[in-house]
Amino acid sequence: MSQGKKILLYSTLVFVGGYFLFTGLVEAKGFLAPLLSGIILALVVLPLSRKMEKAGMGRAITSFLSTFLIFLFSLGLMWLISFQVKSFIDDWPEIKETMKPKVEQLRSFVMEQTPLSKEDLYVSGEDGESSFIGAVSDKSGKALGFFSQTFGFFGTYLLVFIYIFFLLNYRNKFKKFIVLLFPDEKKKEIKKVVGKSGTVVQEYLVGTLLLMLFLAIVYSIGLGITGIDNFILVSIIAAFLTLIPVVGNIIGFSLALILGYLTTGETSALIGIIITFSVAQMLENYVLQPFIIGDKVDLHPFFVILAVILGGAIWGIIGMILSIPVMAIITIISLNVPALYPFGFLFSKKAPDKKS
Repeated sequence: MSQGKKILLYSTLVFVGGYFLFTGLVEAKGFLAPLLSGIILALVVLPLSRKMEKAGMGRAITSFLSTFLIFLFSLGLMWLISFQVKSFIDDWPEIKETMKPKVEQLRSFVMEQTPLSKEDLYVSGEDGESSFIGAVSDKSGKALGFFSQTFGFFGTYLLVFIYIFFLLNYRNKFKKFIVLLFPDEKKKEIKKVVGKSGTVVQEYLVGTLLLMLFLAIVYSIGLGITGIDNFILVSIIAAFLTLIPVVGNIIGFSLALILGYLTTGETSALIGIIITFSVAQMLENYVLQPFIIGDKVDLHPFFVILAVILGGAIWGIIGMILSIPVMAIITIISLNVPALYPFGFLFSKKAPDKKS
């Protein structure tokens, strides 16, 4: 077979294989997403479980207590968010009236600065009345519908914690299974790779949780002083979105503008939001990230963005959140497996070139 035909054949196989791989991942979201979430969360509470075991407690008990602790934390977070959302829904009629002038200003600006016409910006409702795009008449009904759908996934939510318990309780068995897949001369190296992968992801996730906590406090102080209603809800969501690199900060800032400036209509609120997020970003980039997270995840920024986009395309928000830990594991494995080292060198931002 000629060189050209080989290149064509291999390119076709890679393209077809990649297509079916990503299609399979999309179809398997209901099974893989909770399992992968359980693995990631199990790594977060693994240090606590180990400390309790060193204190003399049995593994089954420590696994249960660690799982129950993260379960209580998630319930507390859900309660806080639901309480704030209820307050927002109750205040929605007043907020809607306050937003009308700003929405009209935005509509006028768009009509003047873009080729869009009045007909493009308005859509007809069921009652025949026109409304501006994005100005939905019954936001509270949509919010309640969203939460009813959320609780429809309660079974999946509980399944994640079942996975966490079993992964913690039988972690040695799973680790040994991976090691047994390889020949004896490779077992020592495989143990090292598995241990390093778990440690890196664990340190990154714990550091990210601490970072989110600090950012939530900074956002709450800044937005609270500014006088933003429901500032706790906005601060929690903005801090949580930090899990999504680059995109998360933009979404958080946009959300603060919508729930802050547009709902109050005051210029002081706009200035306060900009100052709050600017200070928070400076603290995150120059203080919190270097000291809390540092270089625990050795990933090139370009491939971080690609991983987030690909994760979002496959599994949505949960895919964007899980993309960085998964990418970190793939990079560590690639750097320690000679056949895959070129990929590790490509994904890493500081891996040495073995040929140089």
